[in-house]
Amino acid sequence: MTKALKVQPNEMLDLFEEVDQSIKINYYPPCPQPEQVIGLNPHSDGVVLTILLQINEIQGLQIKKDGMWIPINPLTNAFVVNIGDMLEILTNGIYQSIEHRATVNSEKERISLAAFHIPYKCDIGPTPSLVTPETPALFKTISAEDYVNGNITSKINGKSYLDVVRIQSS
Repeated sequence: MTKALKVQPNEMLDLFEEVDQSIKINYYPPCPQPEQVIGLNPHSDGVVLTILLQINEIQGLQIKKDGMWIPINPLTNAFVVNIGDMLEILTNGIYQSIEHRATVNSEKERISLAAFHIPYKCDIGPTPSLVTPETPALFKTISAEDYVNGNITSKINGKSYLDVVRIQSS
């Protein structure tokens, strides 16, 4: 990633010396009227990366692309890697977090396992070499702990929590 961004490796790697990982297991029971419910509201993950395993290979993950919800078909023994809000901030918007949601199936249960990767003991802000007169900072710098705590306590609503640190142009 540092090569693709053309930044010095230590500019980003130093942030990840102490990273916490949390695991969440999601269980979505079958629902006779899946069009009337949502398994998980649209949101982006407030972390750096999420690694998702769709355990029983039942479709339900959807991502938002160009205003449309696109189903992600599970692949056997494959992980889905989602870019989180923190990575969008660190890359000054070059890599964008993905808004996603989960739907339910009318006949079968769906099980997934998500591993969230979160640096806690650092500040999260645009990587300095990615901020130039041509590409000004899009986000403020905030402690990772404050960002995570604020994101956890906010209402799940798309990518709206990024607006807390987004620099508003005048």
